[in-house]
Amino acid sequence: MTMNHTPYNDAIGVALAAQSPLIVDGAMATELEKRGVNTANALWSATALIDHPQAIHDVHLSYFEAGANIATTDTYQANVPAFERLGLSQADAERLVARAAEEATAARDEYRRAQRLRTHCDKTAEPCGRKPTEERTAPPSPPLPPAPPTSPPTSMPSATPAADRPLLIAGSIGPYGAFLADGSEYTGDYELTDSEYRDFHRPRMRALADAGVDLFAFETMPNISEIRALTGLLAEEFPDMQAWMSFSLRDAEHLCDGTDLGVAAEIAQASQIGAVGINCVPLDMAEDAVHRLHESTDKPIIVYPNNGDVYHPETKTWTPHPTGLSLAGLAPRWVEAGASLIGGCCRTTPDDIRAVALAVSGPAAKHE
Repeated sequence: MTMNHTPYNDAIGVALAAQSPLIVDGAMATELEKRGVNTANALWSATALIDHPQAIHDVHLSYFEAGANIATTDTYQANVPAFERLGLSQADAERLVARAAEEATAARDEYRRAQRLRTHCDKTAEPCGRKPTEERTAPPSPPLPPAPPTSPPTSMPSATPAADRPLLIAGSIGPYGAFLADGSEYTGDYELTDSEYRDFHRPRMRALADAGVDLFAFETMPNISEIRALTGLLAEEFPDMQAWMSFSLRDAEHLCDGTDLGVAAEIAQASQIGAVGINCVPLDMAEDAVHRLHESTDKPIIVYPNNGDVYHPETKTWTPHPTGLSLAGLAPRWVEAGASLIGGCCRTTPDDIRAVALAVSGPAAKHE
């Protein structure tokens, strides 16, 4: 499906008119680690942009095959200052950010080709094998272990052929706290001026926009001053772009810095913000937070929690989730509460996203 741009590129609105709810992808770092990429460093999953871009491509492809409509680029922690701290030039850093968008776009293109070939073969009853991937122009990556086995791809139940369902690329914009790499994206305990926030985010946003992302994903945002700065930067310097704004929470009613969730939603009422929501939160917090957002905004609501495991920022480690809850088990309740974009954050997998896609694709889902 070709996305026609409105004056501010209403990618989310156009996609929701074709399918609701939309399915957002899951974790990148978890899947890169399965493919042998070491993410235990300040760049986290963004380190793969330097050495293993093919692995990033393969992760994106696995989520499209699982039923995702939206791929978020591997740029949550890939900001220009972080790369410069490693000794790269600003130009090289911006090129790596652009590469993240290119890998996601190439995966989308490969998925669409494969689905169209499958549709052609189904219609003609011709024996068709998978076409070889087109020759890639990016430099070869060092060898990695084979990709982990996953369940067979499952087509989304829909009146629209899978090849034509909405597929979007969202340029991930993580908070300044992620650059600090000290867990402060979960506290919001940092402070810059409005212009300093803008100077920090501008180069990454420009590189992603120039590389052709459909929208920005302002995600895991814990700090209300940073949210204001991003909303202003979007309006003043990226007037043709859309974004979603997703908050990091202390509890179901407050951002990590203590700001009331309803107040944050009001600040995100700007026309270019196409959806408002939450991510990187515990599974059992999501439903109450979606209800609170539904009371505070008329925008589409996005929710993509963690898989339930507990993160320890002081050691950068996880312990298995104690509740037994699952994304797929709770997703229909989030839809009922008002969410229309649903996916997964930390520790979620293509299998989780496949299960979510199936769980919310019943009679209440809209496919036109």
